[in-house]
Amino acid sequence: MNTTTATRTRPAALTLTPSAEARIAHLMQTAPADAIGVKLSTPRRGCSGLAYSVDYVTEEVKFDEKIETPGGVFYVDGGSVLYLIGSVMDWVEDDFTAGFVFANPNAKGACGCGESFTV
Repeated sequence: MNTTTATRTRPAALTLTPSAEARIAHLMQTAPADAIGVKLSTPRRGCSGLAYSVDYVTEEVKFDEKIETPGGVFYVDGGSVLYLIGSVMDWVEDDFTAGFVFANPNAKGACGCGESFTV
């Protein structure tokens, strides 16, 4: 009896908009020499408990989610993936502000200033 195991590609933990991918490409063009990518994590911070943090990364960590983008590698912290599944990350600029914006279906609330969220 032959058994065949089908493999399927696992979807990424979150979706990056074209604007977010372009910003990652820009960050990688101006990154420190030892940077291998950009990483999203959700450290405990702010009034609601968790915040979004985007930083350069210099080495791969075993359980981090790795997302290949046209402009560079984007990592999601392994301990943060459960808080981010299904999220969309965008880069938004206007006359007064610029930054990554997250549409996170797991967030149950946010603080008044928008710096942190709770799940």
